[in-house]
Amino acid sequence: ESDTASEISFQFNKHKKTPSIGSHSSDMASVSSVSGSVLSVYSGDFGSVDAQGTVEFALDYDEKNREFQVHVFQCKDLAVVDEKKGRSDPYVKTYLLPDKARMGKRKTSVKKRTVNPIYNEVLRYKIEKMVLLIQKLNLSVWHNDPLGRNSFLGEIEVDLASWDWSNRKLNWYPLKPRSLSAVNGVDHRGVMNLSIKYVPPGSLGKMCPKNPPSGEVHIWVKDVKDLLQLRPSGVDSFVKCYVLPDTSKKSYQKTRVIKRDTNPVFNHTIVYDGFHTEDLKDACVELTVWDHEKLTNHFLGGIRLGLGTGLSYGIAVDWMDSTQEEVAFWQEMMSAANEWIEGLLPLRSL
Repeated sequence: ESDTASEISFQFNKHKKTPSIGSHSSDMASVSSVSGSVLSVYSGDFGSVDAQGTVEFALDYDEKNREFQVHVFQCKDLAVVDEKKGRSDPYVKTYLLPDKARMGKRKTSVKKRTVNPIYNEVLRYKIEKMVLLIQKLNLSVWHNDPLGRNSFLGEIEVDLASWDWSNRKLNWYPLKPRSLSAVNGVDHRGVMNLSIKYVPPGSLGKMCPKNPPSGEVHIWVKDVKDLLQLRPSGVDSFVKCYVLPDTSKKSYQKTRVIKRDTNPVFNHTIVYDGFHTEDLKDACVELTVWDHEKLTNHFLGGIRLGLGTGLSYGIAVDWMDSTQEEVAFWQEMMSAANEWIEGLLPLRSL
């Protein structure tokens, strides 16, 4: 049913200190940490106050250097974060959307103890004009906290396709509250069509030559639709798979790269064995889609299939965060042994 297949052993063992020979076992003490999660780098900022005030900036595109420039001049009447001390330490941050991971974050310096900061700084992006025109600029203002729990002060989003590029003057714009899509992490990144199946240990009968001595989870990645188009030519995508909490190379599997297609068909099956039925409530299948380039790969979206309890083997982890749809999909697989469960799940930013 699929043109490629991968098989890997995945044994949960909280007590072993070294992998057993001939199988890919996992020491739970070493892999329960969240730091190994492939998407942990996409964490965000924390905390917020009511957005208020304005920001003054200008946009320009340098044709000669193929560079997008955001001239951030100043802000006025920002919200006060520390009311006891009557202070905010604001800075301005920009992303190019829809894929903020690809082009990266730019930010100004931090101005301390002021709600009327003056920056007069230029944030620069090396990007082709035709690619820029399918992006949106997200400009947000934040209070800098020494402990890293930064507070959101307001934002503005600019559709660069409709921007008047003859306007190079500094202009004032009101800062707005965070949009519902940003708060909930909802942004359309495409949908994945897949099927999963759980085969319990010994469930196929003694006469079956393929009867597994341990349980197996089968993951059939069929296709993805409506991926983010990062270049005019499309996107060169592939899918990575881990079964968390194991983020070792032994857990890692991937599909082939499908070039220049925002609706790639992978038709790739992965089989993880070494499962016991009780492991299903603590494990999480993480499927992520990436754009392939020579120097680095860019995250496009992903899903996490699990119970979404926030816990794995009694340890709090941030990757056990499945949505209601993803939880329902995993629960249906758990309750229907040896049956393929098909689903169409939206990719998210994780």
